[in-house]
Amino acid sequence: MTLVFIPKETRPGERRVACSADSVRRLVKLGLDVAVERGAGESSAQSDADLETAGARLVGPQICAEADLVLRVQPPTPDDVGRMKHGAMLAGFLAPHLELATVQRLAECHISAVGMELIPRITRAQSMDALSSQATVAGYKAVVLAAAYSPRLFPLLMTAAGTVRPARVVVFGAGVAGLQAIATAKRLGCIVEATDVRRAAKEQVESLGAKFIDVEGAADLEGSDGYAKQASEEFLQRQREEVARRVAEADIAITTALVPGRRAPLLITEAMVHSMRRGSVIVDLAVESGGNCALSVPGEIVEREGVILIGLANLPSTVPFHASELYARNLVQLVAHATPKGSNTPRFDPDDEILGPCLVTHGGEVRHKPTAEALQAAPSSPSSPSADGRSQP
Repeated sequence: MTLVFIPKETRPGERRVACSADSVRRLVKLGLDVAVERGAGESSAQSDADLETAGARLVGPQICAEADLVLRVQPPTPDDVGRMKHGAMLAGFLAPHLELATVQRLAECHISAVGMELIPRITRAQSMDALSSQATVAGYKAVVLAAAYSPRLFPLLMTAAGTVRPARVVVFGAGVAGLQAIATAKRLGCIVEATDVRRAAKEQVESLGAKFIDVEGAADLEGSDGYAKQASEEFLQRQREEVARRVAEADIAITTALVPGRRAPLLITEAMVHSMRRGSVIVDLAVESGGNCALSVPGEIVEREGVILIGLANLPSTVPFHASELYARNLVQLVAHATPKGSNTPRFDPDDEILGPCLVTHGGEVRHKPTAEALQAAPSSPSSPSADGRSQP
């Protein structure tokens, strides 16, 4: 019987875990032996008793050496990989472009490692799309954080003492996180405007009751994979000019714009920050990739001339119960897909249309081309593993 191990996450600030009581039940139903490290779910409000009742065995970390499949949230360290069984399977966020030393160790140990951030955006893989599930949590929490730090109320209120106008919110980027931010802000009664380089996003934004900020040239900036393509500097300048007036009038700005594998585009300049009213709030969800706001500070909440800038990392980890639950569902779907019918033995097939593109290492080789090229460029000094949360999705 295949042994699946879910360890306790050890990266600083990480409160999620790669399982839930529901996911344990589903994995057991697939015929797998599920072992969870004692205390793994405590930080996400899941007790050992709940996981054990669902069918998990509670174990110590040493069982990792026997596990056929390890499910994680954050990337393992090279030492973690060294404690794994030779030729085992691994699934989790791997951040291969940042964790070169870990990737090298995974290849040396012949680990078949799936990077959950590399799941292709195709219809058949939607239920495994961990980036989307976690972006949903981040978009929601961004608005809640903005409300907590704003000195203003969000909804329109008509009281005996007079009328309170609704807060004005501008959202940059209408992907999963952006759309969730829009929906949450609208539910709280805000006036919401949004901008995106993908013209197709206009219908989605308007369906949520927000106003789409049109920018000339947006029609050509959606890639075949569903992600935004890198925009030209000319387009970004037009976008900045178009939204600058809205930002100056906004009480809240939430930025979510990312381009896979590249630095996040700069959308809110220092001058735009200074144009905002005192007490305005900016939440930069792209801060770990360079930031969409010129004045954001990774991992910190700072104030600049009365404007509050929130650059906290790993927002999904601040809602650990549901973030873990959603992520665990993604993992269960991945494992179920990798398990042939009539079998209880998952297999990460490099020829599979879903598993192939997200296999970072397999058979002793680094299969993820950009990471392989990065390792070849610096064979004698691969990057050391990140310990400050920068690789967190």
